[in-house]
Parts: sequence; structure tokens; C-alpha cells
Amino acid sequence: MKDIQNQSDNRKIDIKKVGVKTITYPVTVLDKAQSSQKTIATINMYVNLPHHFKGTHMSRFIEILNRFHGKIDIMNFRAILEEMKMKLDAEAAHLEMAFPFFLKRADETAVLKLSKYECAMHCFLQEDDDLRLDIAVPIAHPFICNGVEIPGAAFGLWGKVLVSVRFSRFMWLEDLIDIVESIIRNEGHLDGDRSFTDKPVESLLEKLETRFKELSELKWYSITVENISQGYALFATTGSSAPLSGTPYYC
Repeated sequence: MKDIQNQSDNRKIDIKKVGVKTITYPVTVLDKAQSSQKTIATINMYVNLPHHFKGTHMSRFIEILNRFHGKIDIMNFRAILEEMKMKLDAEAAHLEMAFPFFLKRADETAVLKLSKYECAMHCFLQEDDDLRLDIAVPIAHPFICNGVEIPGAAFGLWGKVLVSVRFSRFMWLEDLIDIVESIIRNEGHLDGDRSFTDKPVESLLEKLETRFKELSELKWYSITVENISQGYALFATTGSSAPLSGTPYYC
């Protein structure tokens, strides 16, 4: 069968992105306690094509994904992107993977509970590669009376911390979550019988940035604190120097 998509295109129009999206697929992510964790991801795969191609066969993306079945993790992202570039004769390759990450922890009563965190990885390869991790850390309503937290009290979601990072060296996802949550806990106890300061979003963001500046594992970060209110949301954002490519991809 003639490969129409791979024929020359005299219109000389560069295709910035062509690919497949919202693929539901099993993946493996690194887990500090158990070495790895199986989860289900939503995957987007796309490439940048030069103007002399009309397009590409979309089935090739799925073929590449299937070839790495059972081995889709952070260690293989570059190999997947290289194969996308080679098989599709592309200038650049992109892979976006959004997935839930689960942490099992004991609460104050020593009862194990499972916490869920929405994460995403955005990978890009042209001459050099780039990998960004996005994670959303929920903030529960603290319940404090006369400076004492009431155990077991739950009043829903106060907001969330949205973090995007690029690593200069390896860092466990759990350690990043622990850093964010420890600052949230400490901030919630600062003002006696009030759960946060008069400027809760700005105050929490300031303390998060102070801690993130100390992390030698990061070469870039962006932090947004959101407070969910009735009919609207408050937010504040900060970050380090400009990212290499792409924009945060939160689920």
C-alpha cells in the first residue's frame, strides 16, 4: 500500500504537532518504599514534522508504545522519544504522561491510609532532552482550637499546591511530597486558634519558595498555591529561572 502520508508536500507547511492523545495505558513509576509502583496513565504522544512530509501514520505511535509495554518509566523516556523521532522521521518528539501516584502512610492513630496525588511528566527531545515533573499536593482544612489541633476533624479541601520541577539530579517523588506537606503542616499551626495567617496564600507560598531554593536536586521550579473559595479561587505563583521548554501540565 502506498504511504500517502510520507510523500512529499509541495505546500512547504511545517506541522508543529501531530500525534495521538488521551491514551489510557499501564505504566510503572519509581516508588521509594517498594522500588516501583504500577499505575494507569493518560498519555499524549506527538512529533514536529518538517514541511516536506504531509503527515504520519497515527498507528505508529501506538506501535512504539506497545513495544515498550511493561517498561514505560522514567528510565526509558529518552529511548521512547528517540524511537518516535527515528520511526516518524521527526525533528522533535514529545511525550506527556498524567497519572495518579499513591502513598501509604500511618496517621496519628497508627492506621494505614492511602493518599493519592495527581502527577504528570512532560518529556521532550530535539537535539537535547528535557523532562519536567508536575504534581498537585492537596491542602486539607486544618481544625485548630486555642492552638490545639482536633484529631480526626475533616472539613474538606482548603486548596492545593501545584509544583513543577526540573531535576539536576535524582530525587524521590515521595521526598518532594514530604517537603511540601511538612511546610503545609507547619504553616497551619503558626497562628494559635486560626488555621492560617491573614494572607494564607502568600504566606504559604513564601515558605515553600524559601525551602525550594535550598534544594540542590532542582535546576528549575514553579510553585502555585491555590485556595478554593465559594464561587472563586485565590492563587499566588512563584518560580526560579525560565523553564527550558513547555508549560506546566496539571491534571
